Amino acid sequence: HMGSTLSSLVFQPPSVTYLNATKNLIWLDTKSGVKIPAFYINRKCKVTLLFSHGNAEDLGMIYEWFCELSREIQVNVLAYDYEGYGKAPGVPSEKSCYENIEAAYSHLTEKLLIPPENIVLYGRSLGSGPSTYLAHKLSCQGVYLGGLVLQSPVLSIYRVAFNFRFTLPGDMFPNVDRISSVCCPIYVIHGTRDEVVPFWNGEDLFLASPVHCRAKPFWVDGAGHNNIETITRDNGVFYARFKDFLDEWVSAFAQNTRSQHPSSRYVTSRGIVNM
Repeated sequence: HMGSTLSSLVFQPPSVTYLNATKNLIWLDTKSGVKIPAFYINRKCKVTLLFSHGNAEDLGMIYEWFCELSREIQVNVLAYDYEGYGKAPGVPSEKSCYENIEAAYSHLTEKLLIPPENIVLYGRSLGSGPSTYLAHKLSCQGVYLGGLVLQSPVLSIYRVAFNFRFTLPGDMFPNVDRISSVCCPIYVIHGTRDEVVPFWNGEDLFLASPVHCRAKPFWVDGAGHNNIETITRDNGVFYARFKDFLDEWVSAFAQNTRSQHPSSRYVTSRGIVNM
């Protein structure tokens, strides 16, 4: 029963908050044949963020913020709901979260034909799990992503409460075990007074990531788990630091990757596509 108890603690979908404003609602097919909702904000920019939200939010709660963020830092945004969240059917689980982000990634690469080097995976809180999972999986397949942004991330679910040195059976989202194999630029954001996911989760995840992939982290002084955006909004520093990461790391990394791997190929679920 431990697994189901942990799941009910980890996943806490709010009552559906949609929201007629989400005119851009699209439906994505997972490999298990489930349809999940997503929104796509297309600003015709080069970089697209693939956003995975936290454990107590849904698309309706984040839409307006991403309209603003996408405008300020000049990116397109695809965000999706996990199964059991918003209007998505089913029950949330670690496995379904992974299938859900893969459906979103396939939509970007196969339907919209966006090259992986222009995609930045962005996970907040629980969303750090599927984001790190996919970055790790693609890195192991030799796919070069634009980047990985982790905000208030978990080392793993157990480690939110306990500082274990090793991942125990039954743990979920073992980001700390995966991040060392991620080969794209990594930008970690964490509030120093996070009351939900202790600050050392972000610090240790940063230290576990490959040295050559580490962008300067953003340790938000005095911020908690849910107020990083609001606490940094007035002085524009959240946007500025995000933009710095995109300008200094994502674009440069993509150019570098292209020169080293001229046939920059990438894998879709249908096989390898040469770009």
